[in-house]
Amino acid sequence: MRTVLAREMGGCSVLGRIWGVWRRRPGVRAVPKAPGFGTEAGHRLRSRGSSKRSRPLGGQPFPELLQLENLSREELVDVLRAAVVDQKGKPGELTLFSVLPELSQSLGLGDQELQVVQASGKETSGLVLLSSCPQTASRLQKFFIHSRRAQRPTATYCAVTDGIPATSEGKIQAALKLEHVDGVDLVIPVKSPSRKDFQEGVKRTLSHFRVVAMGSGCALVQLQPLTVFPSQLQVHMVLQLCPVLGDHTYSAHVGTVLGQRFLLPAESTKPQRQVPDEALLRRLCLTPSQAAQLPLHLHLHCLHLPGMRPGEAPMKLLAPLPSYFSRTLQCLGLHQQ
Repeated sequence: MRTVLAREMGGCSVLGRIWGVWRRRPGVRAVPKAPGFGTEAGHRLRSRGSSKRSRPLGGQPFPELLQLENLSREELVDVLRAAVVDQKGKPGELTLFSVLPELSQSLGLGDQELQVVQASGKETSGLVLLSSCPQTASRLQKFFIHSRRAQRPTATYCAVTDGIPATSEGKIQAALKLEHVDGVDLVIPVKSPSRKDFQEGVKRTLSHFRVVAMGSGCALVQLQPLTVFPSQLQVHMVLQLCPVLGDHTYSAHVGTVLGQRFLLPAESTKPQRQVPDEALLRRLCLTPSQAAQLPLHLHLHCLHLPGMRPGEAPMKLLAPLPSYFSRTLQCLGLHQQ
């Protein structure tokens, strides 16, 4: 296993960058290259902020998050040199796909077209893999498919959860379906699915989780999806009664009575802003209005890839944590053991 920069692999210009998109208003977060990116040092989760406890934040609690309405196409292409945004979008919407031709030209690739090889959900920060080489892209996509069939994880996410899983590690299995509810596409768990359910779009999903650190009623969790489904990791953590911090869609499915958590019916529970309790707000040094803007704390930290040439060792691509994620770890006292 060798750890490499995501920018060049085998001369095929496979690109990997940190990315992030704001939920209500599509945006792009510019993240400078960090010293640990693409190195073994970057593999260690660490807080990069001050050693002192963070002070309350001002009017803009997450300054790295930019809004697309404030960017021109040229500025977005410049930002994409260091950050990649949502892989899908509505017609006419300013997204990664809509500016891939300009990005290709900006990177000096000439007539070579860039395509997305691997990406996570649009609210998730971390790595996105682009390729200008069709053969490399096809080979990598086949690698990911074969790995899933063999239940070999290729991606590792970091998450901060509101709540602590009952066990330190394990597997989460659930049958999920995608439903359009009140104008919103939502992922719904299905109990005891029938053969007809699977014929109508229900999918079996599987993820592995491991608790890395605990503190202040929260946990730092490593997640490895072994299947692919929209919002899979968020829903899986809700099923553990530990929603991801900043999950303003599915965290509403977890209710609390007399300090005990329970699942609410997903079909009848509308998405709403996550509301951390007062103790957690104090630890995070956030006001309720700032907490309503809390980004999803789910980060694609590591991708495992095969060697690009016969006989080459496998590779590992790494993305350091965003500064807001590191700040949260510092505030909550969550550190890798």
